[in-house]
Amino acid sequence: MPDDGAYIDTSVLGAYYCPEDLSSAAEAALRSVATPVISVLTEIEFGSLISRKKRLGELADRQSRDILALFENHVSEGFYRRIAFGNDKFIKARQLITSMTSSLRTLDALHLAAAMIESLPLMTSDRILAAAARHQKTRVILVK
Repeated sequence: MPDDGAYIDTSVLGAYYCPEDLSSAAEAALRSVATPVISVLTEIEFGSLISRKKRLGELADRQSRDILALFENHVSEGFYRRIAFGNDKFIKARQLITSMTSSLRTLDALHLAAAMIESLPLMTSDRILAAAARHQKTRVILVK
C-alpha cells in the first residue's frame, strides 16, 4: 500500500461512504494513504453516484443527504487534496481512449489521465480501469 499520495477513483469513495461489501477494504485503503487526491470530476461523479443510489432506493433521502454532507465536510476540511482539472487531462484522456484496445469509458479515461499526469498511483475497485492503468504503466492500488 502507498504511504504518500494516490488519486482516488469514485468507486473507492462510493464504498467508503456507503455501506457495501467493499466498505472495510475502502476504509483501510484510504487510511493507508497520507494524501488522498481527488478532482472536481471525482466530486461530480460522487454526487451522481449518491443520487443514483437514492433513486434506486439503495439509500434513503436522509442517508444520501448525510453522506453528501460528510463528503463535502471532508473536502472542505482538507482530508482530500483537490487537483486542478485542465485541458491537459482532457487531451490525455482522448489519447488514452483512441490509442487503447480496451473498453475504457470516458470518465474512467479522465480519472486515469489525472493520475498519470499527476504521477500518482490510481486507487480503484474497478478491475477494467485497473487493467487499463496497468497497461499504461501506472501504479494501481486495487481495492477488493
